[in-house]
Parts: sequence; C-alpha cells; structure tokens
Amino acid sequence: MPNVHIDNVGNMAVVECEGRFVRSDAAFKLRDAVTAQADSRVVVLDLTEMEVIGGGVIGMLVFLQRWAYDHDIRFKLFNPTRNCRPRRNDGAAGQGRQPLRPRFVTENAALARGTK
Repeated sequence: MPNVHIDNVGNMAVVECEGRFVRSDAAFKLRDAVTAQADSRVVVLDLTEMEVIGGGVIGMLVFLQRWAYDHDIRFKLFNPTRNCRPRRNDGAAGQGRQPLRPRFVTENAALARGTK
C-alpha cells in the first residue's frame, strides 16, 4: 500500500512517497496530497522510498506538473530510485521521439530555492 507523508518547511512542501505506486488509487492519493499544498511556493516530491511507479502515476505526475505551473508553484522530483527513473526506450528513439526526462533536484538545491 502506498504511503504519502507531507512536511512543510517555510514556503516549501516536501511530499514523501513510500511503497509501490502502480494503481489508480495511488495516483489519486498522490494528486490529493500535492494539490492540498496550493499555498506553497515549492512542492518537492521525494521519491526516495518509492519502490515502483506505474504508468497511471506517470500520467498523474504530468498532470501535477501542469497544475503546479498554473498555480505558480515549482514542482520538483527528488531522489528517484533506480526503478522509478525513466529508461531509454530504443523503440521511441528509433521513431524520432525522445523519452520522458523529468528534472531532478538535489536536497540542497531544493532548500536553497525556497522562493521563485
């Protein structure tokens, strides 16, 4: 069962994810946790303890990135495990498409950028 825990540090919210995020209920749990941080200037999604991420959750990350942009919030992914990092798909590259490459931040960089 996926778990989500939220820590607020100043105007930054750190959303810690733990477990396997592979079903739609996990995607909705993640959505609810992040969208509840509408008063934050920065939302950092800590993926350190996330074991596996499913396709529906990847789609939710894209939605959350757009939601954050629309609300003038920086949305960052932090420390994804090897199982959660995007892999190069030779089929996609062979067809002229680039694989999804989310931007990752370090803990110090996230803390240093407390404001936009």
